[in-house]
Amino acid sequence: MSQKNITAHILRRVIQCLFFFFCLFIGYRLYLHFLWAVGSSSDFIPKPPSVEAFLPISALMAAKRFILTSKWDMVHPAGLTLFFAFIWMTFFFRKSFCGYICPVGFVSNLTEQIGRKFHLQKEIPPKVERLLFIPKYIILAGFMYFIVIKMSARQIESFLTLPYNYVADSKMLAFFLAPSATTLIVIAVLTVLSLFIRNFWCRFLCPYGALLGLCSTFSPTAITRDPETCIGCGKCQKNCPSAIHVDKKITIHSPECIGCAECVGVCPVQNCLSVRTLNKKVPVTTIALGGVGILLLFYSIAMLTGHWYSEATPELIRKFHMIIFNK
Repeated sequence: MSQKNITAHILRRVIQCLFFFFCLFIGYRLYLHFLWAVGSSSDFIPKPPSVEAFLPISALMAAKRFILTSKWDMVHPAGLTLFFAFIWMTFFFRKSFCGYICPVGFVSNLTEQIGRKFHLQKEIPPKVERLLFIPKYIILAGFMYFIVIKMSARQIESFLTLPYNYVADSKMLAFFLAPSATTLIVIAVLTVLSLFIRNFWCRFLCPYGALLGLCSTFSPTAITRDPETCIGCGKCQKNCPSAIHVDKKITIHSPECIGCAECVGVCPVQNCLSVRTLNKKVPVTTIALGGVGILLLFYSIAMLTGHWYSEATPELIRKFHMIIFNK
């Protein structure tokens, strides 16, 4: 592995770790906010807007309303900002959200590495793999049908202004603070499966990843392989988090490619694998820095235009929390 590719690998891990610990931090801030909102604490802690990234269903509804009415969702404005940011990141730099930012993807990747270390990872036959891809697209199709096709702008407006939507992030927090036995079993099963099958949740069940994957097929950025210099060692496929047969393709347009460039890093042949944008070779760090750059750009624009912080007053937020959580 060349020095440049080692740098790219380290950069990915640094970005993943930073966002993972940032998510833990905002999760803790949300917990303090929740204690205040339900009356368990007298210290007012504002909700960190970034937690709205974990409300993709609400963001999808808000996105449709914005497209139809040009009205921005000011209940969860950061959620809508981040939803659009992730979409545009994907259009320009493949599924860089999945490859560098998503905390679930990071944990799944670490679980895969543990399974690899103990030689537990198994290859799935192509026919079985294709069948396993179906569930996430069925889930995505369900959301798209009921929200994008069936729901009217008025129905979406009604939902977005319900007290439940105002406290949706706190409901999410409460779900993980007191998980049911079923939830724990599901998490345990997914963890075990990830030890044996690379990134099981991300590859086969995540509807958000499915949506971003479809968007990524239009991306001008892709990993390319030079068939004339390729020696067919298969290291790229073995190290790909999505198990893509990079060694059998010229350009990787697969919706499963997360743009991590791990395949480029492990390729023993100099310049056999490369990152290209608009068919021009670019540095291997382009996807990482480009994806993060778009995210920061959307955040900056949202801050400057007043589309980051919710317009809901603390009094209203506490009132809705008391209604929902003290029934």
